[in-house]
Amino acid sequence: MKNWIRPEIQALSAYHVPDSSGYIKLDAMENPYRWSDELTSKWLELLKQSELNRYPDPSAQLLKSKIYSSLNIPDSADIILGNGSDELIQMIMMAVSGSDRTVMSVEPSFVMYKMIATFLDMPYVGVSLADDFSLDAGATLTTIEQYQPAVIFLAYPNNPTGNLFDEALIDKIILSTDALVVIDEAYYAFADKSYADKLEQYENLLVMRTVSKMGLAGLRLGYMAGSAKLINEIDKVRLPYNINVLTQLSAEFALDNVDVLNQQTEQIKKDRESLVTSMDALEGIDVYPTQANFVLFRCKSKSADEVFDSLKQQKVLIKNLSKSSASLNNCLRVTVGLPSENEAFLSALTTALAN
Repeated sequence: MKNWIRPEIQALSAYHVPDSSGYIKLDAMENPYRWSDELTSKWLELLKQSELNRYPDPSAQLLKSKIYSSLNIPDSADIILGNGSDELIQMIMMAVSGSDRTVMSVEPSFVMYKMIATFLDMPYVGVSLADDFSLDAGATLTTIEQYQPAVIFLAYPNNPTGNLFDEALIDKIILSTDALVVIDEAYYAFADKSYADKLEQYENLLVMRTVSKMGLAGLRLGYMAGSAKLINEIDKVRLPYNINVLTQLSAEFALDNVDVLNQQTEQIKKDRESLVTSMDALEGIDVYPTQANFVLFRCKSKSADEVFDSLKQQKVLIKNLSKSSASLNNCLRVTVGLPSENEAFLSALTTALAN
């Protein structure tokens, strides 16, 4: 039988999610805080009203209205919803796809930009960040001029480095190109900065977010804002009924109680500050500044593989990034967890560095 699978797909490795059973799970940037029993009971009562025998609202109008009112999206913008931000990334690329259309991002950054470009047989170009993980202005602008990309993705804050890029330089990038510039704000809740208020200023700007980091990772809900003209075109490649009934109801309920999500976010920011302070006090690692709900650090006295394996033996699971790119050599990333989980991680890390 002829093998119809494209060589580019055969050469890929599937996105790997490690088994976290039995571990303190600090590898996936999840919100560790759960809802109260009272709030959970109210949510479950709401779900009893769901009509699983019916298709969901295809445009999720009620949910969209709550996103506008709760998540600081200007009324002048239009929005589109996706099954997580991954589907939104895929929709953007499908809308602009072509063998002569280039996708551009920076590296290291979110791996799905490159992976989805490969899925769609689109050329991808990554611009290396500076040694401190800031944008390299010269290289970035030169690459835009050389490749004339159709779409540019910039994570803000960046994943996996955690830092915010220089706003003035991002503005310069947007003005330098007619490409769609997508500001991926998956971690905006922890950063107190957003490009949503610039949507009216730049017609080629899209702002993409997810509710996953706010404590709703299980819902797989992403949303993207932009001009009505852009969103209307991208909406044409969205599959029908892509946001299911249970996700719509649950997200609407969560946004009706957005104060709870915001309180959890503020607590995570406090937990992050405490965690970074404790990590800074340890010898044998360099800790990078972060405006997200995770911390990137580089091992100096031991290899990242050794430290990672030691942490796993102590039942703490974080992310090993040391083989993902040269600039992340010997780097590990830990999610900010519950205070007790952070303490367990710090204890395990101290042991790993000492042994």
